[in-house]
Amino acid sequence: PFFFFFFFLVLLSSSSSNQSSQKEIDIIFKRMIQQPRKTIAVVNATGRQAASLIRVASAVGFAVRGQVHSLQGIIAKELQGLENVTLIEGPLLNNVPLMDILFKGAHLAFINTTSQAGDEVEIGCALANAAKRAATIQHYIYSSMPDHSAHGQWPALPLWSCKFTVENYIRQLALPATFVYAGIYNNNFTSLPYPLFQMELQSNGSFEWRAPFHPDVPLPWLDAEHDVGPALLQIFKDGPKRWSGHQIALTFETLSPNQVCAAFSRALGRRCRYRHLPKIEIKVPIPTGYKEQLEGIEILFGQLRAPYYPQPEFNSPAVGSPKGLGPANGKGAGAGVMQGPGGVVSLRVTDEARHLWQGWRDMEEYAREVFPVEEEANGLDWML
Repeated sequence: PFFFFFFFLVLLSSSSSNQSSQKEIDIIFKRMIQQPRKTIAVVNATGRQAASLIRVASAVGFAVRGQVHSLQGIIAKELQGLENVTLIEGPLLNNVPLMDILFKGAHLAFINTTSQAGDEVEIGCALANAAKRAATIQHYIYSSMPDHSAHGQWPALPLWSCKFTVENYIRQLALPATFVYAGIYNNNFTSLPYPLFQMELQSNGSFEWRAPFHPDVPLPWLDAEHDVGPALLQIFKDGPKRWSGHQIALTFETLSPNQVCAAFSRALGRRCRYRHLPKIEIKVPIPTGYKEQLEGIEILFGQLRAPYYPQPEFNSPAVGSPKGLGPANGKGAGAGVMQGPGGVVSLRVTDEARHLWQGWRDMEEYAREVFPVEEEANGLDWML
């Protein structure tokens, strides 16, 4: 639907200039209306990844059926107001009836579970079973993460390895599935005192980010709200014939912590510096299990300097993917070819994501256009 609709808009524009007949336009529109509307099943619908997909899917004509844990909240109310979006309220853990309703008659599925919902392995496997029972799912996209212990001497991160366990279970079911691996969210940054990604406001108006990552080792980044939805739609459009069984790194830019802070400095016109700290500062209560995750990050990325993506294929040249593609305005870093803001050249791990979605947003644009807005929404006033 997305690409058919886009084609229609382009045709409509060109038809006017070329004085094409209204009859031809009417035929195209009629064919659009006659296209069967596909339904996408989604869980954790108010999460950044799922909400990004729902917004763009609704806008281009898909029906969406999404599970939420609560219908309260700003995002849930926003999604309820979108065309062709139905939200189902209820927990996922031990809730097979809800899962059966979620997948009934659906054609596509995007699944990104969270630890707050309960045992992710149990939930993830139950969702895959329900999708298999429905017998209508043509393409199942699962948001996975790596188990570093499967790739050598590194320890596993508990909130990541469970997702990889579910990925392997999905493969055993022989679902037509694709597995996306999200980079670090640009949207994690906040001046509020949350661990690992606090961009702390200093008394002189500058910012400081403190974390255990090596200052000059590139990390993969993703503007989840802006870029996940369009990339997933392209995967659905290409279909399982192209992507079944494939792992895709959902990252559009690789930046070291020092480069991230340089991007924030350019965007905000304020000094921003990175300070390497071996221990992650915890200033607020955190969810159960997250402390172990943070301790694992200190060891895995701080002490051992393991790669974020341990899979060797993620760091090899992607066959057939164009190089040097950045945001639509041409200012983003291209993998191996174009320099982006600050002269940064991203690693090849970004190739497939950029092939899927060329309108991605880089860190500097995020810091300039989005970060201050999110900060103000959180009750902060440093930008005023």
